[in-house]
Amino acid sequence: MKRRVVITGIGLVTPLGNDVKSTWDSLVNGRTGIDWITRFDASAQASQIAAEVRGFEPEKYFEAKQAKNLDLFVQYAIAAAEEAFVGSGLIIPEEEQERVGVITGCGIGGLPTVEQNHLVYLEKGPRRITPFLIPRIIPNMPSGHISMRFQAKGPNLALSTACAAGTHAVGEAFRSITYGDCDMAITGGTESVICPLAVGGFSSMKALSTRNDEPGRASRPFDRDRDGFIIAEGSGIIVLEELEHALRRGATIYAEMAGFGQSSDAYHIAAPPENGEGGARCMKQALRDAGMNPEDIDYINAHGTSTPLNDRCETAAIKTVFGEHAYRLSISSTKSMTGHMLGGAGGIEAAFTALTLYHGIIPPTVNLENPDPDCDLDYVPNTAREKQIRTAMSNSFGFGGTNGVIIMKQFAG
Repeated sequence: MKRRVVITGIGLVTPLGNDVKSTWDSLVNGRTGIDWITRFDASAQASQIAAEVRGFEPEKYFEAKQAKNLDLFVQYAIAAAEEAFVGSGLIIPEEEQERVGVITGCGIGGLPTVEQNHLVYLEKGPRRITPFLIPRIIPNMPSGHISMRFQAKGPNLALSTACAAGTHAVGEAFRSITYGDCDMAITGGTESVICPLAVGGFSSMKALSTRNDEPGRASRPFDRDRDGFIIAEGSGIIVLEELEHALRRGATIYAEMAGFGQSSDAYHIAAPPENGEGGARCMKQALRDAGMNPEDIDYINAHGTSTPLNDRCETAAIKTVFGEHAYRLSISSTKSMTGHMLGGAGGIEAAFTALTLYHGIIPPTVNLENPDPDCDLDYVPNTAREKQIRTAMSNSFGFGGTNGVIIMKQFAG
């Protein structure tokens, strides 16, 4: 018999705020975190806008020397994990350490560190490269550092599946507890690649918005005038826990995990099939894993990147899976405010989905002014909606045709 798994802790570092409270307040009030890039001189870039984390204080979490040796994607993950872990009220006695897993996702890793040290190599030679280069850049450093920080000695994994990485991490952590590999897991996603190479690379693919004169209005999922996604950074980490373990200690339960699906488009390195077939199969798998019918879902936190292809294909996939019920769903893209955090997006959106269930407030899709005729569902335009949600789905689709979907439900005892 599969064990039940609940969410007992949430931590966020995002362009909307450096904790859960400030991020959620900005989200439900429709405030954007997107502005002109300040991290470097972007004047030569086709896209000059991003959703940067602002006001982050590493000294709250690290000694100065340690922070210097950690790339930002690692720092953000540790900070979000700290909030999630402390907020969960978990205390891990020595005899339970091997029952706590850490599974994180990121799409790229420490690209800014690579960029900086390549310049050092060219200007000063190989002997001046920092000995922390490799530990700063590899994708499993968030899971490794979180494991060391909390003495979590169970499964320790890092998934790098492009923009589905955070969702895949949450799904695999859910399964690890469900099938008894661990009793608790610290999981989610993180990313920080707002640097010249990443912005230039995505721009060369024509993937980023070039609405440089209106940063706050540039991310407009499902809108007729969308022209690309906005690169973003941040981390979302949640604590998953086997239900009976959580109940024994009187933990706050935000939501219950219900299902996980994953699939491949097997179609193209960057574009989804026009009918969204791979995403549709993934949603169906998640429903099957949850033992639910399409009519059981009330809300979808969409992948909703604000690219012409994704939004149209995701809408088609939703219609395929849900039929007439698609028009009764509430759907929103929180990327309209946060931008797209790549491998970090799924972790942050898992947190948003849990908070939606917990608070009974659906975040809006902002900047939805002229709906695309091909995107004709209820995307909760521009204003948050108070509504009791019983079940919710969160979609993530990544380059390489990789898809991940999780389903959560209100905890009902």
